[in-house]
Amino acid sequence: MKTARIKTPRRVPVKKSSNSNLKDPVGVYCRVRPLSPPDQECCIEVINETTVQLHPPDGTRVNRNGEYKETQYSFKQVFGTQVTQKDLFEVVAKPLVEDLIHGRNGILFTYGVTGSGKTHTMTGSPGDGGLLPRSLDMLFNSIGPFQAKRFVFRPDDRNGMDVQNEVDALLERQRREAQPVVLPKTPTSRQKMDPEFADMINVLDHCKVEEVDEDSVYSVFVSYIEIYNNYIYDLLEEVPYDPIKPKPPQSKILREDQNHNMYIAGCTEVEVKSTEEAFEVFWKGQKKRRIANTQLNRESSRSHSVFIVKLAQAPLDADGDNVMQEREQITTSQLSLVDLAGSERTNRTKAEGNRLREAGNINQSLMTLRTCLEVLRENQLYGTMKMVPYRDSKLTHLFKNYFDGEGKVRMIVCVNPKADDHEESLQVMRFAEMTQEVEVARPVDKPICGLTPGRRFRNVAFKEELSRRLEERGGPVCLDSDENSVTEMLIQSFPPLPSCEPLDANDEETLPRLIEVLEQRMRVRRMLAEEFRKNVASFKASLQDIDGTSAAKENYAQSKLNEKEKVITSIKSECERLEKRNKTLEYKIDILEKTTSIYEEEKRSLHQELENRNQKLQRQLSDKRRLESRLQGMMTDASMKWEKECERRVAATQLEMQNKLWVKDEKLKQLKAIVTEPKNDKPERPTRQKDREPKATPRSISPSPVPNAPPVRARHRRSRSAGAERWVDHKPPGNVETETVMQPQVSNAIKVAVPNEKTLAKCDKYMLTHQQLASDGEIETKLIKGDVYKTRGGGQSVQFTEIETLTQESPTGSNRKRRSSPSAKAQQEETTESEWTDVETRCSVAVEMRAGSNLGPGYQHHAMPKRRKP
Repeated sequence: MKTARIKTPRRVPVKKSSNSNLKDPVGVYCRVRPLSPPDQECCIEVINETTVQLHPPDGTRVNRNGEYKETQYSFKQVFGTQVTQKDLFEVVAKPLVEDLIHGRNGILFTYGVTGSGKTHTMTGSPGDGGLLPRSLDMLFNSIGPFQAKRFVFRPDDRNGMDVQNEVDALLERQRREAQPVVLPKTPTSRQKMDPEFADMINVLDHCKVEEVDEDSVYSVFVSYIEIYNNYIYDLLEEVPYDPIKPKPPQSKILREDQNHNMYIAGCTEVEVKSTEEAFEVFWKGQKKRRIANTQLNRESSRSHSVFIVKLAQAPLDADGDNVMQEREQITTSQLSLVDLAGSERTNRTKAEGNRLREAGNINQSLMTLRTCLEVLRENQLYGTMKMVPYRDSKLTHLFKNYFDGEGKVRMIVCVNPKADDHEESLQVMRFAEMTQEVEVARPVDKPICGLTPGRRFRNVAFKEELSRRLEERGGPVCLDSDENSVTEMLIQSFPPLPSCEPLDANDEETLPRLIEVLEQRMRVRRMLAEEFRKNVASFKASLQDIDGTSAAKENYAQSKLNEKEKVITSIKSECERLEKRNKTLEYKIDILEKTTSIYEEEKRSLHQELENRNQKLQRQLSDKRRLESRLQGMMTDASMKWEKECERRVAATQLEMQNKLWVKDEKLKQLKAIVTEPKNDKPERPTRQKDREPKATPRSISPSPVPNAPPVRARHRRSRSAGAERWVDHKPPGNVETETVMQPQVSNAIKVAVPNEKTLAKCDKYMLTHQQLASDGEIETKLIKGDVYKTRGGGQSVQFTEIETLTQESPTGSNRKRRSSPSAKAQQEETTESEWTDVETRCSVAVEMRAGSNLGPGYQHHAMPKRRKP
């Protein structure tokens, strides 16, 4: 029975830590290119070594105050139009090359608008090389004598390096030369350089790094990629050409190695041994890069290009002869030189079709880079933990390790000072200013192998001495032991042996002479041996004395060492105590920082809330002032209206009192006439009535009814409101026609049973005839009058201002009979004063109600609610 095989859980690799306490800001530099026509309008001015000023060109929109808005931006250093490529390299790229040789990573961006000089800054021009060829020249000038042979270092497929001995490297070189060319083959330095780029790499500065580890060997690998439409393409990949069905280039994918660093899977890495080889590889890939002709630039880069220089180094062994074969001892560092595509506005480039899509992808990737830097800045300033959207673009995803603390980040902002690029340059300056506030953790230096320094040169000196001795002796020299070497030196100091060949059989001189020489040599050897033993004995005695002295000194040193160890132990304990205290204080500081950030956030929210409430309070105060002014106006209108109403009521009361007084006077006159001389004529109004108020109309007593008298024709009274205005006479269908003597009549009126908006739009006044049953059983008619107003919505509104009340009273037979006979006269004399008073009072009340009533001018009809004036 087979047991199930349990897989070993995958060990999560520990990412190499960076010194998080030490952080460096992103170094941003600015380079201003010269104007191509010198007489062109300029919008950028260099103030000093760190500041530039932008001012809008002539004819652009000005500020609210009518002045031009000039802005200034600060950088780590500003390079004007007269700065050379060498000066720029000394400040920006040289520290990155030094870090590369010392095992630290670095990245350099060139960023700017299309046509601002990014590619010229990176590549250069004939006779004046840019940052890339100068960096390569400095690298090979520094590590030239210490380079390993080809194929000693081999890149694996997981962003790492393998090392092999020189024999295996030699066999691999022979195998590669025998195979057909698959990988791009770099030329040797003996080959003639391409004249197209020969002037670019002809750098005479011979700049080099002074502090180079001489006990290590180095190898340089280069790769060249481009990011086009958010896809990664290898510019060094050799694809066999098929004329019938050519294959398009295949995009590469990003992967993560065991140290959580991003790399391009399957990317070609070419080993180079000189500046010429490296730049020829770069130039070969540059010809494959996608460029196009736009309205702004004849050779506009349509992709982001990344030239990666990877340096592999490993220490020599203890003898200083061969490279250590341990993979853990290999240190890999890389320098990425990134030429970003130009940020551009499509309405200026007049791009269409593929060019328009390319511009959209370029701007999208640059916007993603800006977003990532903004999130990093916000996390560092405010202590937030927002996720940085590296994966939104291949450009940011590839270089996320640099922003996480795997190397230095430098950026050169290239700007064109011409006035047409003012808007784009303004956006570039804002992005650069924000980028300077992002801090990147400082990388940790590589560990030291622990072997004795200087072993390379000692091995070289040993080999030179050995070869010199071999040349002198013509044979091998034994250097195994000191005793044998001394013996050989003594033997070599003896006189040479005589010839030991006998000349004939009777020769008796050769052998005795040889025996004598050998015996002499034996005696000398015994003497030397005896002398040697004596010397050994004296040397042993001196060694014993030295051992005793050294033992005493060692004991003394040990006692001192013990004392020092105690001091060191106390110091260590004190250091541990201080470290614990330091950690406690750091923890408290972190808590205080978090609390401070929370309070700051709460302070910002409260400040925002306070501002909102202040704004709300200001709005309420303004509404209150508006309402107060409105109420004040309404109170003024109401007071004026009631003053007029009081005046009207006072006038009505005065009229009523005058009528009552006149009625009494008339009654007295009639009584006097009845007593003295009865007359059938109606009494006349006294003359003093003429002196009274002219508004009161003269009244007379109705004559006595005459039997069989013809019916009296209905008389109409003109309404007090009748005038030049046009009226709507609203009489509901249910009204009863009354046969009163006085009938209301309004001229220039439109009579309707039901009012509508069309009728109201034609008139200025409105009158409603309303009938109801009075308390005495008679019909009471009310004329409700008002003004017609137009509303804001286009309709009509009626505001009632006056009510006239008409009362119909049925006369009794005794009161309405005419006195035509003495019996009638006597009957009239018998009429009580109260009946006359009652009739006249009723008439006067009817007139009074017409003049003014207890109901005020604001009375509303129950069917039509009162609406305010618009």
